[in-house]
Amino acid sequence: MDVKKRFGNKIKQLRLDRGISQEKLAELSGIDRTYIPGIEKGERNVSIIVVEKLSIALRVQMSDLLE
Repeated sequence: MDVKKRFGNKIKQLRLDRGISQEKLAELSGIDRTYIPGIEKGERNVSIIVVEKLSIALRVQMSDLLE
């Protein structure tokens, strides 16, 4: 599986585990709400800055998102 799809699946899994919507994740991370679905579908090639924002919002280590 493509690395972007694996990353997106991990983000979606963590988001659902925490019971938050894509809109709430966008708010918590400071990322535009229209960007989150693209990440979760593996359509976006995210920067390390976005990875950090998501890890903070989801309260996990950055390395956890890259497993």
